[in-house]
Amino acid sequence: MKRHEAREKALQTLFQLEGTELTIDEAMDHVMAGENDNFYSLLVQGTYSNMEKIDEKLVGHLENWSLERLPKIERTILRMAIFELDHMEDAPARVIMNEAIELCKTFGDDKSSRFVNGVLSKFTDETAN
Repeated sequence: MKRHEAREKALQTLFQLEGTELTIDEAMDHVMAGENDNFYSLLVQGTYSNMEKIDEKLVGHLENWSLERLPKIERTILRMAIFELDHMEDAPARVIMNEAIELCKTFGDDKSSRFVNGVLSKFTDETAN
């Protein structure tokens, strides 16, 4: 599976997990229908298990927004991107940001991609210094 497709499926899985009583394994099985992909699994499990730390970092980069006010799709995309930026070193930051923006264009509204780009730019600028 290509990485873009794995990110889309990871987004769908994480989106599904928020607000339901599904276990992570049930959600992954539902989205993947028995398929396996290491990158997908790492992205889902890593984002899910580090969500509290990710949210702490995310809150510090939201201007005039609370985490709870964010649309669910944008919140999920930001969480995934921050996990990938912080914990996975196999893709450059600009690639991860571009992928997050593309996910916003596919699953979000007209303003999602600009908002996510702004938040991730602040995050990457801060971590680069």
